[in-house]
Amino acid sequence: MSILGSLVPDILFPSAAEFSSQDERYAFIAEWYDPNASLFRRYELLYYPKDGSIEMYDMKNRRTFLKRTPYESLHLEDLYVGNKITVFSRHLSIVDYGNPYTSRKLGSRKERTLALIKPDAMHKIGELIDIIINSGLTITKAKMMLLSRKEAADFYVDHRAKPFYHELLQFITSGPVLAMEILGDDAVNKWKAIVGPANPTATETDTLDSIRENFGHGGLRNAAHGPDSVASAAKELELFFPSSGGRGPVSSATFTNCTCCIIKPHAVNEGLAGKIIKAILKGGFQISALQMFNMERPNAEEFYEIYKGVVPEYLEMVSELCSGPCIAMEITPSEPPKVFRDFCGPSDPELARHLRPGTLRAVFGKDKIQNAVHCTDLPEDGLLEVQYFFKILDN
Repeated sequence: MSILGSLVPDILFPSAAEFSSQDERYAFIAEWYDPNASLFRRYELLYYPKDGSIEMYDMKNRRTFLKRTPYESLHLEDLYVGNKITVFSRHLSIVDYGNPYTSRKLGSRKERTLALIKPDAMHKIGELIDIIINSGLTITKAKMMLLSRKEAADFYVDHRAKPFYHELLQFITSGPVLAMEILGDDAVNKWKAIVGPANPTATETDTLDSIRENFGHGGLRNAAHGPDSVASAAKELELFFPSSGGRGPVSSATFTNCTCCIIKPHAVNEGLAGKIIKAILKGGFQISALQMFNMERPNAEEFYEIYKGVVPEYLEMVSELCSGPCIAMEITPSEPPKVFRDFCGPSDPELARHLRPGTLRAVFGKDKIQNAVHCTDLPEDGLLEVQYFFKILDN
């Protein structure tokens, strides 16, 4: 039985029969970390699929926190135990179903697994992220990392007796890797099938469209990795994204001759991240660091402080940046050097489509707030913005 039963009046838990006389609704237990009080606050979140509206109840104080209101950016498929959602710039973790009805109706086989892109396929991360998104899996964490030899040895501990062990360690530490936590129904088996066997052969017709067949080079250089069981997935995710407070492998950020690009939450939510990354790499730029962040409002306000009182859309820009996960990147110049700010285009996508139709904002932007990407405006601010994400927030 949900702990909510002892904290919230029974009127919040209609029986199945009662749904005939009122809108169907689902109940969830959600937690929010209050940085000011240094404690977790717990809420009951009610979702009404009929009109996409939500209500929230403060469970400790036993009172309404948010009256029923439409909230278009939250969908039923976002509501499951373990997911992080954003409601009016507040990041909530769903920790339990609020009642047996919701658990029975929405409980599923959602699993988390590790998707690891190896050094030999890093130039194809845009295509590989697209494959993940198009398969129906959700990327919930992402970070470009540099593995130490010890971290590589911990990761490949089961291969220690293999004759190619030292060559394997040398390869996986030869350059950045992209580690991602991906989530979905039967995610472990689904991702493993997408990756394909370690050494695909022409006789295995069911593997001809796998990542390793299309992007790998055989043997150790096989592009990607996926755990083979739920237990292995949990163990490997802990190495890359430790839940115990450790940091995991270091970011690949160079903090040298760089500028900053952020794929905004609306673009991430619309499944455009892979396409934007692909366009950046095709444009000749290098992505030397990448990480997914969930920005709290104070962080978004601090990051955009230079625009406060200058740009009339400042508050809307802040709200967009903390409305869901964003992807921050360290961009290093192309050869010959090109200006990344020009590659992104004017901040207004409508203007960009008229003046610079091939730019990122012209292709992927919607309006001045949801214009797909943020990029550093002034060259001297590039390092500062990169440091904000990959040194300050990452710590």
